[in-house]
Formats: sequence, structure tokens, C-alpha cells
Amino acid sequence: MTIVDVNKLSIEFKVDGQWLPAVNNISFDVKKGEIVALVGESGCGKSVTCMALARLLPEPPARYASGEIMLHGKSVLTLKNRELRDIRRHHIGYIFQEPSVSLNPVFRVGDQIAEAVLLRKDASSSDVKNEVIELLDQVGISDPEKRIKSYPHQLSGGMQQRIMIAMALAGKPDILVADEPTTALDVTIQAQILDLLCEIREKRDMSIILVTHNLGIVADMADRVVVMYAGHTVESANTDELMKNPKHPYTQALLSAVPKLGHSDEKLTTIPGTVPSPANYPDGCRFFGRCALAEKMIKSESELLCEKSVPDWREIKKGHFCRCHYSQ
Repeated sequence: MTIVDVNKLSIEFKVDGQWLPAVNNISFDVKKGEIVALVGESGCGKSVTCMALARLLPEPPARYASGEIMLHGKSVLTLKNRELRDIRRHHIGYIFQEPSVSLNPVFRVGDQIAEAVLLRKDASSSDVKNEVIELLDQVGISDPEKRIKSYPHQLSGGMQQRIMIAMALAGKPDILVADEPTTALDVTIQAQILDLLCEIREKRDMSIILVTHNLGIVADMADRVVVMYAGHTVESANTDELMKNPKHPYTQALLSAVPKLGHSDEKLTTIPGTVPSPANYPDGCRFFGRCALAEKMIKSESELLCEKSVPDWREIKKGHFCRCHYSQ
């Protein structure tokens, strides 16, 4: 069963009187109980896409230029404010990058989780404290009866992130959006947080959208991967297929840049050039100026399609989509 279906979505931001594309013509879906990873360089539109799922982007400066977002068969872009609040309460939970910024420093963490619990229609005020304690226990916080009285600054970064997860789970969502959930955490705590997310998915049969640039995490956790570049989705496939048989030159470049265990003497591959500015995207493929495949094709083609026209988002193999004129 499909929980979220994003179809040809474009989002723009008004900057100095000019509408600039943040994401353009992107498509993907998330099925019940699966983990879908959004991968790409900083600024490619991953977080903007996730915020758009519950219409959290302020309008203006943002506007939804075209496309649709379907959640449980309802068009999110046509919902009224009351219906949007219902979605944010019950259907989509968010874990943001920086828990120290997302948590209110002047309220106890127990009160902040309780507020999220009380937003649910089925919540009982008499049972809120017990539910908060239960949530803290579920996310692996020891002595939860004591911790509900703590302020955010009294907790470590890992514990703050667990509080954020508890708040996201308080609404009993169908889908959890984890936007770089291990940022600024040491590797041991990162592993604990990621294991916790997998455990929650199994217990609740909940879908997760994992935003990351760490392909090691993707290989271990995700069922499917959506690769983004400069506001476009450039490739999508199940994780095993994408790791073994990447088709888009950008995906291939990302994978070649991953360090390999036991090969410390190898020089890491880098992607030449820089990501184009939204104010100056090329007419054709947005990866054209950095593409190794385009360099090869120039020798045999008098005029490349990728320089002049945007590639279509097409299915090159069952379940494997790619946006490239020359990928086979």
C-alpha cells in the first residue's frame, strides 16, 4: 500500500523578486513499512521536499509551482488548514537535524513530549504522563521518570535526538521523516540512533523517509533509494540494484567516492566542478558540466542532447528509474 506519492512536484522560492526553482519535476513514492532514502549533495532539495510533504514551507516565500503530493489518496496541496493540522498531528512525524535547536530550551522535555501527545484526538489528559514515560522508555532513555523533568541543555546530543524521536512518535504517525538524524553525533551514538529507527519501523510497521548523504547508512538501512541532484531526481531503485548497478553518472560518481575498507592507500575519487546555482541552471541536464559520461560522448556525438534538453524521468528496468539521455 502506498502511503505517499509525489508526482512531478516543483517548488520555487522568491528571491530578490525572482522565482528560483528549489525542486523541479520530482517523482517518488513511499510504501507502507519501507525505508526510502533521499540522497544527494547539500542544497539538492532533499529537506525542501520533505518539508513539502506536510506543507511546512511558508507561502510566501515558497510556492508549489506544479505537480501533486498524495497522502493516503488525498491531495496535500489542496487541503485546508484544519486538514493540514490533522495530517501533522496524526500522519507525518519529523525528526530534524539539530535537536538542540528544535527543542525549546525553557521547557522540560517531558512537557514538550506531553504537548505532542495531547494534540492527538484520542489522547487522555489523565494518562499523558504515563504515555510520555512509555515513549521515553521506547526510545531507550534510562530512568524516564527522572528524565521527564530535565531541560534540553541537561541532556547529551544523543539523548536530545531520542527526545525528538519520542516527540515524533507521540502522534502515532504512518510515516516518519528523519532529516539527517545523526548530524553532529559521534559514530557510536549514530549507530544507536539508526538501530533505534529500524527497531521502531519493525514494531510499528511504519514508513520512514531517511534524508542523508551517507551511502554507508543507505546500504545498511534503506529498502529503496532516491538520488537527487540540483533539484531533480536523477535515479531511483531498490537499494541492492542501485548499489550493484547504478545507471546515472552522478550516482556512479557518488559511489566511487565512498572509501573502501582495506584500501586506505587508494586515492578517493572526487566529482569535478560545482553544483550550479538555482539562478543559473543549464538548459539541459543539470549534471552536464560535471559528467564523465558526457565527456566520453562528446568524442562520438557532434551535438549532445544533454547540453540542450532536460532528460526525461524514465523506467529503464522494472522499478529502476533514471534521468539520463545516454544511460543504458
